[in-house]
Amino acid sequence: MTRQTFFKNKDNISAAIMAIAVVSLIVGFAIYFNNPSFNKSANLLQQQKIDKAISAATSKVGNTITINLDKSKFMNIDKSQFQKAPNLTQIAGYINTPNNNQPINLANYNGKVILIDFWTYSCINCIRTIPYLNDWYSKYADKGFVIIGVHSPEFEFEKNYDNVKSAVQKFGIKYPVVLDNNLGTWNAYGNQYWPRHYLIDTQGYIREDHIGEGGYAETEKTIQSLLAERAALDGFKQISFNTKAAPTINTKSLQYIDLSKQTTPEIYLGYSYARSPLGNSQNFEPEQTVTYTIPPNTSLQPNIVYLEGRWKNNRDNIELQGDSGSIILTYYAKAINIVASGKGQTGVVTEDGNTKIPIKSIGADLNKDGKFTLNGQRLYNLALHDSYGVHSIIINVKGKGFQLYTFTFG
Repeated sequence: MTRQTFFKNKDNISAAIMAIAVVSLIVGFAIYFNNPSFNKSANLLQQQKIDKAISAATSKVGNTITINLDKSKFMNIDKSQFQKAPNLTQIAGYINTPNNNQPINLANYNGKVILIDFWTYSCINCIRTIPYLNDWYSKYADKGFVIIGVHSPEFEFEKNYDNVKSAVQKFGIKYPVVLDNNLGTWNAYGNQYWPRHYLIDTQGYIREDHIGEGGYAETEKTIQSLLAERAALDGFKQISFNTKAAPTINTKSLQYIDLSKQTTPEIYLGYSYARSPLGNSQNFEPEQTVTYTIPPNTSLQPNIVYLEGRWKNNRDNIELQGDSGSIILTYYAKAINIVASGKGQTGVVTEDGNTKIPIKSIGADLNKDGKFTLNGQRLYNLALHDSYGVHSIIINVKGKGFQLYTFTFG
């Protein structure tokens, strides 16, 4: 069995599909692991015995499933093949934590099932997982479940506490979020991806490790299975869960993605992040200001950015140095976004040779005339189409200091 996983890689591997082995813990409760050592036969045999016992003890009435629990079935689980979860390390700030955002660590949640979610607020892949995280937290927090969002920044501006706090509020996140600005916790877990989550049982063992988007039903079942284990070890005879449907994501929402589609991969504009050259003959020139031009009759290649105007090549972005400039790109997707930074600079978007972007395709951050204004360091949605297809976008920018980090797609 495989599942499609869209993610951001620390080493700039963009959207991809990866197969992850499935290990069954409880019938219907699929757990995914990246570490081959988890798949040892002794552990599998042990899990198969638990499968049979739990399957026979599960019933469903309407939207509620009830599991009759036998503590003895959980007492002798050999967890030697599972890794212990590292603690939170080098945390720079706390949001939504108890006692007015006081420091926390994993010990604060001893006896609970914990989901550690590595994310960063301008990452579209992360943004698309948040409705599911919010749903799980609302459904299972009173059963002994907690999520800790570990915000590990990709760009320097994502270290700003106020920026992260604003994003937490915007996305409706109620669970604790910690700022991993120096990537201390990221490195402790050996992580390389946004988003990535780890599910940790009540004894501190990592029981699921999942990279990227997708697999939400499987992860929810794993949460249920670990909460059932927790209840049994606490002496409860049964546990019930509401199995109402997962969040419905509107197809016209920024958070919608069809994971079966192969969109244009993320395009970075900083010279040390870029995986492909610019379409201009001048290309990237580190720390230099370059006057970029596109010669007449140039054949524009897909998935390649072309620039007009005077732009400074920064490590993680390009920055407009003149009063105006243009950005041109042909891409395949349903939605196109930029990660940009500025205050008051503007852009006007047109697509596919039109003098004005069609009303039905206007992105969430455009007005009816196709104009957007930078008001901070974040992701801006420029176009949202009815279906997937090839489009050519032109962004005419005004205002020195406009900084463009990436294009992302959905």
